[in-house]
Amino acid sequence: MRPPPRPSSARAPASLREPRMQPVRRMKPSAMSKRKLRESSAESAECISQVQKILRERFCHHCAAGKLFGMEQQYRHLLELLRRTTVHGESNSALVIGPRGSGKSALLNHVLKDLREVEQVRENLLEVHLNGLLQTNDNVALKEITRQLQLENVVGDKVFGSFAENLAFLLEALRKGDRTSSCPVLFVLDEFDLFVHHKNQSLLYNLFDISQSAQTPVTVIGLTCRQDILELLEKRVKSRFSHRQIYLMNSFDFKQYMKIFKKQLSLPAEFPDESFAQKWNNNVQHLSEDKAVQGVLQRLFQHTKDLRSLHSLLMLASSAVTVHHPLLTAADLQEASRQHSTDSKANIVHGLSVLEICLIIAMKHLNEVYDGEPFNFQMVYNEFQKFIQRKAHSMYNFEKPVVMKAFEHLLQLELVQPLERPSARAQREFLLLRLLLDSSQIMDALQVYPNCPTDVKQWATSSLSWL
Repeated sequence: MRPPPRPSSARAPASLREPRMQPVRRMKPSAMSKRKLRESSAESAECISQVQKILRERFCHHCAAGKLFGMEQQYRHLLELLRRTTVHGESNSALVIGPRGSGKSALLNHVLKDLREVEQVRENLLEVHLNGLLQTNDNVALKEITRQLQLENVVGDKVFGSFAENLAFLLEALRKGDRTSSCPVLFVLDEFDLFVHHKNQSLLYNLFDISQSAQTPVTVIGLTCRQDILELLEKRVKSRFSHRQIYLMNSFDFKQYMKIFKKQLSLPAEFPDESFAQKWNNNVQHLSEDKAVQGVLQRLFQHTKDLRSLHSLLMLASSAVTVHHPLLTAADLQEASRQHSTDSKANIVHGLSVLEICLIIAMKHLNEVYDGEPFNFQMVYNEFQKFIQRKAHSMYNFEKPVVMKAFEHLLQLELVQPLERPSARAQREFLLLRLLLDSSQIMDALQVYPNCPTDVKQWATSSLSWL
């Protein structure tokens, strides 16, 4: 028979149950903390996604944030012009003229944004946006006007004679249906100077002609960077233009430039997560006071006051924002500045062979000796031979056909440009050429060129040619 269990073993299961309960109680707060961590991580990811969406729209679509610095007078002028069209039914035409990146599109978008907040304008105003790079002739422009006015079904298979008849029919169709009066139509012509090259300037003539008639309230706004745009217009087109011109010249100082920097990076008050928005905006304020950030912006401001360049810099910096790196730092802006100012031609030089580098240095010396005059391949080859005979080792002694092949590669990379189109009879050795790199670009590229021979660097830094 099996002996009865000892009393001590009978108490063992009870003692074993107590330690089993303890780990269960310890796991509950751990699971809750993990759940909270996942929820906070999801919220943080959502915030970062919203931030990136807002900044992309602001930097890529010319969505002006906050106050427009340096263009308050132009803003009031354009706003009043469009208000008279949308509210009082007046027809107008104007040109917004300024260099690229001066804020022409941002100014117009800001004015339209404020106009759309008025209920009467939002319900009645029809907008047609054309671009000279896309609408290359009047037929393409007419199809785009029909599409944006949603009149494809009205036009159908109708055949018209001239462009004027087509446009008149479209505007007449807007007055039919349930509308008691015609809706004001705003035509925005971006890259306005390219529409001048259309045949007979028919599109511009008809739009300006309609804007002078009292039949349909139409306003034509042209955006261009050409200062001489009026001289390009035909006489009949110029006579129908109202000669309203709004000039943008980026007339702000560095203090206002810093305010633009803060406004462009700051999150709006309606951001879903108020605490994150406050933390982000406080960080932007600290960045604006950082000496390293001010140095980066000062260099960009001295190079160009183009707001598009500022947007490119901020776009590069904001791309570094992630869930694990939720706030911008001065190092992000410095790295973005380095990428933004990188010379594409200098990057091409990094991938050249030593022979091609030597040919570029020979061209550099020819530019210095002959004060920028054009040269030919034979002159470059002679300069290279002088270097080999005086300084270089036998490993650089290439045959002339090999050197010619390397020179042709530089032509394909467009680092060297011929002054005129080469003819079939012209000898390649005596074709006049010009180097498209300056001395600073060559020296900067050599500093980071991998395993560049010492004698080649010394040849590049020497002030005189090897005579």
